[in-house]
Amino acid sequence: MGKNGSVERRTVLKAAGASLAAAGLAATTGCGGDGGGSGDGTVEIRFAWWGAEERAKRINRSVKLFEKKYPKIKVKTDFQDYVAFWEKFQTQAAGGNPPDVFQNAVAFLRKYDKRSVLLDLKSQVEAGNLDLKNFRSGVEKVGEVDGKLLGVPVGSNTMSLVIDEKVFRKAGVEPEQGWTWDEYFAALKKIHDTQKVAGDTGYFGIMYLYDLYLRQNGKAFFTEDGLGFEEADLTEWWQDGYNRVKAGIVTDPKKVEQLKPKSPLASGDGASEFTWDNFTVRYTTEGDSTYGLAPIPTTDGKETGQYLGSLMLSGFARTEHPKEVAQFISFMVHDPEVGRIMGYDRGILATTEQFDAYKPTDAPNQAIARYEEEVAEAGLLGTITPHPAGADTVEAAFLRIAGDMSTGKTKVSDAVKQFFSEAKTALAA
Repeated sequence: MGKNGSVERRTVLKAAGASLAAAGLAATTGCGGDGGGSGDGTVEIRFAWWGAEERAKRINRSVKLFEKKYPKIKVKTDFQDYVAFWEKFQTQAAGGNPPDVFQNAVAFLRKYDKRSVLLDLKSQVEAGNLDLKNFRSGVEKVGEVDGKLLGVPVGSNTMSLVIDEKVFRKAGVEPEQGWTWDEYFAALKKIHDTQKVAGDTGYFGIMYLYDLYLRQNGKAFFTEDGLGFEEADLTEWWQDGYNRVKAGIVTDPKKVEQLKPKSPLASGDGASEFTWDNFTVRYTTEGDSTYGLAPIPTTDGKETGQYLGSLMLSGFARTEHPKEVAQFISFMVHDPEVGRIMGYDRGILATTEQFDAYKPTDAPNQAIARYEEEVAEAGLLGTITPHPAGADTVEAAFLRIAGDMSTGKTKVSDAVKQFFSEAKTALAA
């Protein structure tokens, strides 16, 4: 991901084809210095998110529905790509003028709560302005931090393994629930030896996948205030990845860079790739093969370490319109028509009202919904790992340093020391 952050960040940019800032597609947002009120009782709230133009079209359609139901609340919208969004948001937050409501992710909850930027929405739930009923699989817990409700999920996703079904079939490899890492890596070697293609596109640099591996082994990437693993753990993980790159079992990292923003899985330069399940639609649009979702490899043949992640909506702690912010969030996560409009753009719809309202007709989205249901029914989902303040910076460092290690720019031992040093600084800020 280089300096731009996490797997989620990279994948969002790829999936969205986000070049909005350069193309001048982003809308502008007013400051709202007067609190957004008017003489007739109408108030204005500002709503911002990241994503591509297609997401913007869907959200703006949804906003119009909200304004029709709540004619006294006007919503001023703003969007950029992922990187530009957070650069702008950080500036706005530092100046005390972020949007009233905005798209958020778990890596930023503690960071901005620590800076008193995020609104605790629990009081609005108690006041009846925000409905927390009918969320799927308890996904509403994703936004809870230290007893506060800092975000409300709009969708859910979990880590998955996307495979090139044709390559796996030709190699005689059939992934099954509970397969182990040893079996997975043996499959990659078989694919490499028989199909003359790398089996994986670069698992070792994916922070969220490493978190699952650690969780399988009784640890986790993060604790509430730091890292949940040791240098020896990461040394083993990265050395293993480096060795497989050199053996040709993992796609050459230099080739991966050359292909961006296209995935090496879609280009035929790798047979599998770990990513969030709701981003898998991209492979069908980018590639010429058929792609499916396979189970996450395990350590013990049982536990995958998986959990539901989510994009969510958060409010500004000092908004002049907390009630209206809460009503807007509640509408956006519960209204059935909004569910039909948004589809799985931001993940599998979080509430039963929206999930039941949207029935995907295309095979990729049907597969995503089926995958999440199967994972939930199998009892594999645990509680999301806490993310301390500074987690976003740690994510960026993890991928960048993993990339340098995999191309030989940095020795594994030096890469591990560099990561822990940068993580310590980020988490202490």
